[in-house]
Amino acid sequence: MLNRYPLWKYILVVLVIFIGTLYALPNLYGEDPAVQITGARGASVDESTLDTVKASLKKENIPYLSVVLENGSLLARFSDTEDQIEARDFLNSLLKENGFIVALNLAPATPDWLEAIGAHPMKLGLDLRGGVHFLMEVDMDAAMEKLVTQQEDTFRTELREEKIRYRGIRLGTQNSIEVMLRSDEEMEKTESVLSKLHPDMLFTTDQARFAVSAKFTEARLLEIRNYAVEQNITILRNRVNELGVSEPLVQRQGAARIVVELPGVQDTARAKEILGATATLEFREVDSNADFTAAAAGRAPAGSEIKLTRDGTPVVVKKRMILGGSSITDAGSSFDEYSRPQVSISLDSEGGSKMAAFSKNNVGKLMATVFSEYKDSGKRDENGKIILTKSEEVINQATIQTALGRNFRITGIDTQAEAYNLALLLRAGALIAPISIVEERTIGPSMGQQNIDMGIKACLWGLLVVMLFTGIYYRRFGLFANCALLVNIVLIIGVMSMIPGATMTLPGIAGIVLTVGMAVDANVLIFERIRDELFEGKNPQQAIHQGYANAFSTIADANITTLITAIILFAVGTGAIKGFAVTLSIGILTSMFTAIIGTRCLVNLVYGGRRVDKLSI
Repeated sequence: MLNRYPLWKYILVVLVIFIGTLYALPNLYGEDPAVQITGARGASVDESTLDTVKASLKKENIPYLSVVLENGSLLARFSDTEDQIEARDFLNSLLKENGFIVALNLAPATPDWLEAIGAHPMKLGLDLRGGVHFLMEVDMDAAMEKLVTQQEDTFRTELREEKIRYRGIRLGTQNSIEVMLRSDEEMEKTESVLSKLHPDMLFTTDQARFAVSAKFTEARLLEIRNYAVEQNITILRNRVNELGVSEPLVQRQGAARIVVELPGVQDTARAKEILGATATLEFREVDSNADFTAAAAGRAPAGSEIKLTRDGTPVVVKKRMILGGSSITDAGSSFDEYSRPQVSISLDSEGGSKMAAFSKNNVGKLMATVFSEYKDSGKRDENGKIILTKSEEVINQATIQTALGRNFRITGIDTQAEAYNLALLLRAGALIAPISIVEERTIGPSMGQQNIDMGIKACLWGLLVVMLFTGIYYRRFGLFANCALLVNIVLIIGVMSMIPGATMTLPGIAGIVLTVGMAVDANVLIFERIRDELFEGKNPQQAIHQGYANAFSTIADANITTLITAIILFAVGTGAIKGFAVTLSIGILTSMFTAIIGTRCLVNLVYGGRRVDKLSI
């Protein structure tokens, strides 16, 4: 019989609609404005902080929904953004002197039973949810200085292997390296050896001073600059992933700048701490022959230098580094056998070989772990660039008990939270060159909510006009189309909520509005085909059957070409363009389901298998 679906098809349609509705539900609950409190240097807050915050908020008559400890930080939820901002300002003045970081945040209000089945609200973009925008600049001077210093150590090793005696190696002007020698013969031999080993450098000789000067070629300098920016982008992406931010934007802007956008992140202090940190580790040999009294006075033997521990105790270490953070492939935080925080380190093959060779020959000696990072000095140079200062701290001194391999651990860390932060930074990678934040913008949740309200209003008005037109023009079949439209929007929201990487943006809402029109367009084609069949004298059942059959190829062709365009937009676009492409692609697929299968189910349910004299179309 015409226009009859088997039972399993009805069950399938109902099941799809039920699952889509279930996973779209969390979006009705939204998110609560919240204030997050974390300890300085990653230290966890405790129950006393919780009690203090609760009592203080009550005393100031600031209403709150809840205040709880979560993952080593305190989260206070509020009913609106006005209470949230008032609480942030008050708590910041109350807790700042005690070393706590107070920042705005958003906390999902999804019920536990929905979270148990993995249902979460849609991830909203920066323009809807709010978040932070950073414009970062790579310090190319520091990158070049680091590279030249490494090259200086390489020259020393190579000349030592060639048994060429030199008076000294020092840094020259304009990122050059000067090798000071004793005779013309040594100078010529040095130039010959180094030029063969380093074809990407230019070598010149100064016979008056018996010196060989080396500089990188312009092509190599350009390659180094590009490498520094691209590697920093890769490492920043790794750090963003560690932060758990969905659909972040990390891309290059110009020659030495990087744009980072983190939707939903209101805790700018935490984001800046992780993204801007140039933290890394250096493993140095402790100079056991150094005079402690001289070290306390700031004097170190030749070939050594003084580093300080957190409490200011001087430690004399060799200038030559055993191993750097670039050799670290993995890091994790845990506790040792005495329940003290520790960080487990894994090295690459080259780093493991260096560590094994050093530790094998230095059993019984002390090895220091030096934590170094660049910090914003708060000053700018004559060009307006932020001046970064290097901060170094000895966090660990350990006696080498036996030969070490690719895996070992470091201790001497104060808290587990600090160990976790250090492991995170080491695991994500040390930045190739220091970066400074030259611009910071925060889009507040109130502005994001305003964009959401405007987008929903536009979507509702478009939906209302379309539904009114189809209802009047196509009568009962128009009602079928309107039901399919509503289901289509629910399915889009449900699918967007289920896909881990999908993010709703303001252009994404425009994609939904466009999809509404496209879904109706498919129904218009079907309904007009049915009308044509009726005009040709076919009975209603045949007209319905032929109308859907004849319109299908046209609808499929039109939607497939649009889908191809959306895929291309997603592949080559960035940011908001991707958001539009995602919702458009999902909307095309769901609209074909609802416009063709969904309305056909309703039509078959009402008219299928019955004697019909006239269609309300």
